[in-house]
Amino acid sequence: MTTADTQTRQGVLFALAAYGIWGFAPIYFKAVAFVPALEILTHRILWAFFFLLVLLFASGKIRQVMVALRSPKQLLLLTLAAVLIGLNWLLFIWAVANDHILDASLGYYINPLLNVAIGVLFFAERLRRLQLYAIGLAITGVAVQIITFGSVPWIALVLASSFATYGAIRKKLPFDSLTGLFLEVVLLLPLMLVYFIGFANSDASNLLANTWQLNSLLVFAGIITTVPLLFFTGAAKRIRYSTLGFFQYIAPSLMFILAVFLYGEPLSADKLITFVMIWTALALYSYDAMRTHRQVRQAARAIASAEKTSSH
Repeated sequence: MTTADTQTRQGVLFALAAYGIWGFAPIYFKAVAFVPALEILTHRILWAFFFLLVLLFASGKIRQVMVALRSPKQLLLLTLAAVLIGLNWLLFIWAVANDHILDASLGYYINPLLNVAIGVLFFAERLRRLQLYAIGLAITGVAVQIITFGSVPWIALVLASSFATYGAIRKKLPFDSLTGLFLEVVLLLPLMLVYFIGFANSDASNLLANTWQLNSLLVFAGIITTVPLLFFTGAAKRIRYSTLGFFQYIAPSLMFILAVFLYGEPLSADKLITFVMIWTALALYSYDAMRTHRQVRQAARAIASAEKTSSH
């Protein structure tokens, strides 16, 4: 087996691990559903800070953090990104605790299609015909739910839009995923600590009075934030980003299965219609991506073959 084959295999395993952890994350957040969502968010940010700090020192990237802190313009943009990802995390935690995992699943199905739309609007990317059909079908699915059934899938829409906008902002910034996430955590941490020290008053807010089992669960919030990101980064370095994109459906699919078969959330007619339209849109989107990828590779081979022939 060649080095490239080994790296590809590792990349696939890392991608499966990252999206698998994200997909099964509702099980963890259900286990701590008795703790207010804002407190769980505080623990997620607090313990992620310590884990990321250790990782930054271990990887020698702490200097990049120091450099980033000297760029006010970039920090301002990163603050906006931090607020968006904080909102995304908070809503996801609340949705899981309040039996809205199906809505969260729908949001992360919509996200890749929203990324395409943002690419067109803000990065001057060209929209291919099948991509246009896919986005139109997704919009139709949401519109049918709103117009026919009178229910707005606001959880899904806020999760999808906040994460897609966050991704677009991060795309403009020069930070790697580890450094960027640490800076986002640093920016959110003071506000979270003010809330936790001054306002949190649940039965779990006094860490000294908690059992070690509960405190371990709360600390785990930081691990579930950082570990999948490390797997994702490892995967992105080893396989094509276009290939990595096909793994992104694993997480919402696992959430869907958990919601329906483990937690018994009702799959009402309006949600089912929207899901079917989104799945169809994603099938079109995936087919277009595979076809375009194949055409690019064939063109590259043809050019390489022509250059080889001309050199002889």
